[in-house]
Amino acid sequence: MFKKILIANRGEIALRVIRTCKEMGIKTVAVYSTADAESLHVKFADEAVCIGPAPSSESYLKIANIIAAAEITNADAIHPGYGFLSENAKFSKICEEHGIKFIGASEEMINRMGDKANAKATMKAAGVPCVPGSDGIIETFEDCVKVAKETGYPVMLKASAGGGGKGMRAVWKPEDLQNAWESARSESKAAFGNDDMYMEKLIEEPRHIEIQIVGDSRGKACHLSERDCSIQRRHQKLTEEVPSPFMTDKLRNKMGKAAVKAAEYIKYEGAGTVEFLVDKHRDFYFMEMNTRIQVEHPITEQVIDFDLIREQILVAAGVPISGKNYTPNLHSIECRINAEDPFNDFRPSPGRITTLHAPGGHGVRLDTHVYAGYSIPPNYDSMIAKLITTAQTREEAINKMKRALDEFVIEGIKTTIPFHRQLMDHPEYLAGNYTTKFMEDFKLDKQIEE
Repeated sequence: MFKKILIANRGEIALRVIRTCKEMGIKTVAVYSTADAESLHVKFADEAVCIGPAPSSESYLKIANIIAAAEITNADAIHPGYGFLSENAKFSKICEEHGIKFIGASEEMINRMGDKANAKATMKAAGVPCVPGSDGIIETFEDCVKVAKETGYPVMLKASAGGGGKGMRAVWKPEDLQNAWESARSESKAAFGNDDMYMEKLIEEPRHIEIQIVGDSRGKACHLSERDCSIQRRHQKLTEEVPSPFMTDKLRNKMGKAAVKAAEYIKYEGAGTVEFLVDKHRDFYFMEMNTRIQVEHPITEQVIDFDLIREQILVAAGVPISGKNYTPNLHSIECRINAEDPFNDFRPSPGRITTLHAPGGHGVRLDTHVYAGYSIPPNYDSMIAKLITTAQTREEAINKMKRALDEFVIEGIKTTIPFHRQLMDHPEYLAGNYTTKFMEDFKLDKQIEE
């Protein structure tokens, strides 16, 4: 087992990893930028190393600084969390070259699954259902026209190196294709330094349902049930739940088998997520694979009583998985609390938190790194907390979430708490009748004050 783990991340995920390491008797090293000196992950780690100034390009994305921090503290493993370098193949390789265990996917695995066009081809070979569309990268606009005609409108153009909704364009008719092609490539080039595009059939009334998997060094994989992540804004998840209100036992079994097949085909090691689009007929299609822990992993932990971070560490240390597939025993919902103003187009709201009162009670979990007096820097993602409620039924979990949101007080900045509170009263959400298009029609009641 590892003696000391460096957490190459910040905020609540760094604190989350530190907590599990402490429970396992493993020493921890926090890294931080100058903007994060007062963050709780810095305070609770056994050691802390400043790796640079506020911009992530000069700190959390600076591989040389992180490796140096690991070497001077004698860390024998690095946990990358999510975001930043968690799916960076070069970082994974450099860790290996320095004799430091990367608690995540190998260089080969990240390269294989990180490029969406290659990932799709791999999944096709594995026999996993994929969305109809191009076979790999589309080289020219003329090819784009041809593939769109063969696939049938509507289609979705996607950046091969994409993520977070960048470089994606829905095209409903042929005359709109050229403008979509040019703008998507331009956006992808600016965001990722890569303008490779591929095309898929646009799935109408889709739900975004992902399957959590874990694979070990012996090539064995298992799944830990699903998460419904369909409530999104600009392709960014806002809230998630498990089990999905759209799920049936038959569908879970089929999707779980497909996800395990995908993981074992590529001999995946570690925790990962196989993401699917599910249409209104409950036909599902592979979308992408995330080779890291997910933001929304706590809801899976809650419904099956399982520490996913602990499992990541054990697998990285060579411990085999049990091989058991899991089904949810409870219902759990997560609301991502962001420092944003939902009444002003979700504009970021960094600044100093003057008052914070955390909700509590049975079935309420709060993952956060902030506190009263903490100043949220403007340099990073705006998520400051994850509020999770767990209960016997979906109705109870929603009622518990309403109560917890009402208790949750954060002053000094704007947050998305009022949005989530209104969402919990929305008839379509209450009925479980939502798709990835839900937010296109959702209207906040601006008369309700925060």
